[in-house]
Amino acid sequence: MRIQRISAIFEKDLKDFMKNMMVALLPVTPVLMALFFNQSGNGELPVTLHYLIVGMTFSVVTSSSIMTILAEENEKHTLRGLIQSPATLWDIIIGKSLVTGLVTVLSLAASLLIVGIEPFLRLKIIMGLILLFLFFLLLGIGVGLFAKSVAETSAYLMLVMVLFGFTPMITLLGMEEGTVVMTIADMFPLMRAIELQSAGTWAPLGVIALWAAAAGMFTFVCFRKVMTDD
Repeated sequence: MRIQRISAIFEKDLKDFMKNMMVALLPVTPVLMALFFNQSGNGELPVTLHYLIVGMTFSVVTSSSIMTILAEENEKHTLRGLIQSPATLWDIIIGKSLVTGLVTVLSLAASLLIVGIEPFLRLKIIMGLILLFLFFLLLGIGVGLFAKSVAETSAYLMLVMVLFGFTPMITLLGMEEGTVVMTIADMFPLMRAIELQSAGTWAPLGVIALWAAAAGMFTFVCFRKVMTDD
């Protein structure tokens, strides 16, 4: 892993990020949602809405930004050249994740400050947020590696948002605990993060870590596929 290579990738992506208005405006979306919830809510917001903002930030900002950046390089046929360059897998992942990580932190911090950041100022919760970030980041990288164009990422992003980003919304549908749908939904990373808020154990954190590990494997498989494609 070379600092110079990571820095070069970061500087290039930062310039591309600032030029792409569609991507540059993504961090504003969770902030607007937080302002809406804060204005329409009466008193303290329920934890479900807090994590709906977290889910939107990680799906709309983290996953969408990184998959769009990678898909754009794929579309311009520069991604394969980067992967076949002396830069290692870690150089590429870290270099391309720095811009996404920076805007994610700024967007999430601003959003949570609006609705109340106090519930998230605990070590266990912070660790959960870090693992959630890694899950959505690696998921976005994996999708971006095999997406052939920026337009193609729109369909994938919708799946990421519905399945993982907006999972807490299922609790607003009035479904009873114990049903098949709720049992499956409860194992998803954001639902485990909500459970972490009130759980007396670290078990939900372990489940989120498994999701992040699975996303890492998905990214590795996609990376190997891009390297071996003719």
